[in-house]
Amino acid sequence: MKRHFIYFIIFGLSILSACNNTRITSSWREPDKQITLSKLHKILVVAMFKTVSENRVAEDQMALYLKGKGVVSYNYFNERFNKNNEEAIRDKIKADSFDGAITMRLIDVDKEQEYTPGRIQTYPVSYRNFGGYYYRSWNRYSTQGYYTRTKIFTVEVNVFSIKEDKIIWTGLTRTMDPEGVEKLSKEVTKAVYAEMINQGFVIE
Repeated sequence: MKRHFIYFIIFGLSILSACNNTRITSSWREPDKQITLSKLHKILVVAMFKTVSENRVAEDQMALYLKGKGVVSYNYFNERFNKNNEEAIRDKIKADSFDGAITMRLIDVDKEQEYTPGRIQTYPVSYRNFGGYYYRSWNRYSTQGYYTRTKIFTVEVNVFSIKEDKIIWTGLTRTMDPEGVEKLSKEVTKAVYAEMINQGFVIE
């Protein structure tokens, strides 16, 4: 019974680790800076992935953590607005009384190749009778080695204070083999939010 319980714990831990493919590789916050979500009014949410549809998915995931105060950029900036005009962007979000902005940007997709060597094992052939058991006639079998390729996504998340016009938090995340942009952005957002809470940067 005790052995089965240990196996159950190991199995459970392996499932948890498999579900958690994202980790924070580095982060910085303005010293002693704290944000209380309940005191905020509006936060602009911006994603920068490869396609417009991917940006929408990522922005929706980030907005979920902002308690209804996140404004996704795909609804905020219309097609006629010139996103290449830095001054116009700054003036617009200040005029609309945003407290801050949070961005999620895909920086890099790297591929790692790992070789898993084959194994040679032995097993008993003739346990059917005493002779086979006594003389322990062992055969050998082997499995071939193989290569696996892992995709590693590096995503940068930044938090800006609009009123102070400066960055107040930044972090890099590393995600292995996410199942699509929705899963990637969900894991990144969850990891970043947990890190901010743990640092005391965000107070709910």
